Amino acid sequence: MSKRPADRDFLRGPQRRWIEFVRAVRIFLELIKGFRALHFVGPCVTIFGSARYKEGHRYYDLARKAGAAVGKLGFTVLTGGGPGVMEAANRGARDVGAKSIGCNIILPREQTPNPFLDKFVEFHYFFVRKLMLAKYSYAFVALPGGFGTLDELFEVLTLIQTGKMKNFKVVLMGGEYWAPILQMMKNMIAEGTIDAHDLDRILITDDPEEAARIIHERSVSEFKLDFKRPIKSWLLLEKS
Repeated sequence: MSKRPADRDFLRGPQRRWIEFVRAVRIFLELIKGFRALHFVGPCVTIFGSARYKEGHRYYDLARKAGAAVGKLGFTVLTGGGPGVMEAANRGARDVGAKSIGCNIILPREQTPNPFLDKFVEFHYFFVRKLMLAKYSYAFVALPGGFGTLDELFEVLTLIQTGKMKNFKVVLMGGEYWAPILQMMKNMIAEGTIDAHDLDRILITDDPEEAARIIHERSVSEFKLDFKRPIKSWLLLEKS
């Protein structure tokens, strides 16, 4: 039986104040659930991409290699937790014994968490899920995808451009697929709607090892990242 998405009611416009209050509490509790679940998973790299690619597709295979390359360097691989590219990236992490985490979304046609997750968290609200995918990551890898992937990619680029997020690296894999969008970005530079250096934040490569090396170098050297995990507190009912 499908579940009614909370976003649908949330975006219907003003409603009774008590309904809005209950919704605000629900959003707050969903945020707390995400913070508690992901606080101790370690430094993450988020991998975006389509849910529609099946095993054997070149982008599924590329995502699996990317997940493995990132995982071998000590990062936790974080995805939207679903099938396709997300499954492949989590599977690659599992292949090399790295942590594999998913932030799943509850949809009318329910999206089942893929079987290669060490832990997953389910969210009702897309914006809460996107916050979690951004908050815990030191880099972002985008493979070919549809509207959802573009939404996630451009939100990250906007946060970096506006200084709301540190200048983390954004890696595009599947260069042929991204070529028209990169051309559009160059047109935006020509029109003056973005700056030329905005494209400097983007690395384009189909080599998973190169992507992982650049991510690691930038995270460790520029942001002084270490891989120590926060200490759990019994006062907050956190299991050691």
